[in-house]
Amino acid sequence: MTQKPEWDSVGPPPWALFAQEQIRAVGEFVQFGARRQLLRDAPRGDGHPVLVMPGFLAPEFSTSPLRNFLRDLGYDARSSHLGVNLGPSARVNETLEGRLVHLHERHGRKVSLVGWSLGGIYARELARSHPELVRMVITMGSPFADISATHAARLIPLRPGGKPLHEAHDLRAALGRPLDVPTTSIYSRTDGVVHWRGCLQEEGPQRENVEVQCSHTGMGFHPEVLTVVANRLALAEGAWRAYLRPAA
Repeated sequence: MTQKPEWDSVGPPPWALFAQEQIRAVGEFVQFGARRQLLRDAPRGDGHPVLVMPGFLAPEFSTSPLRNFLRDLGYDARSSHLGVNLGPSARVNETLEGRLVHLHERHGRKVSLVGWSLGGIYARELARSHPELVRMVITMGSPFADISATHAARLIPLRPGGKPLHEAHDLRAALGRPLDVPTTSIYSRTDGVVHWRGCLQEEGPQRENVEVQCSHTGMGFHPEVLTVVANRLALAEGAWRAYLRPAA
């Protein structure tokens, strides 16, 4: 079983991995050409709504490949309406809550939340506040277990109590608490932006960590990540089971 990290920060990943991010992401985007095969192999969706949230400093269109893929599978995949994700704020909270309520009322069904990096932390906290509206949460390279375990920590305009993120122990503990809805955390040991240990949750009923091999920047369109997301979303509501990696 994968263990979550201790509360002492593991720090961001090595600079060598960070330096390779863009080059690796370009190669991984080329792999997105396998999308047709993925669509043929992936289970079809049941039409339920999926709200997708981008990472820190990422524009809304960064999640377009993922949302288009999910729509082609039959889901009503929608953007967060955040524009460029500039970090936590009251406006972000109000916008995401409004999107969740709107999608739930429009479909009369629970909404699945998919978040990339900081967007995954948004997804988790949205589900924590409104578990009755959420079907499941899928995070991709999201350091909810250690918010300072990322190179982006220097940029996020959040200093709880005037302290840097690695000293904000209460906040870190709160973000890492288990959710009351099924939760899948996708992480990569070769992530150059977020240290993989910062993405680990304590595994248990309806909680899992799934490892992939890709860059952080490529998570939104990497075939292995798309396979995991499609598999998880296809689970019938109330019939959660742990991810079983398909044969190569």
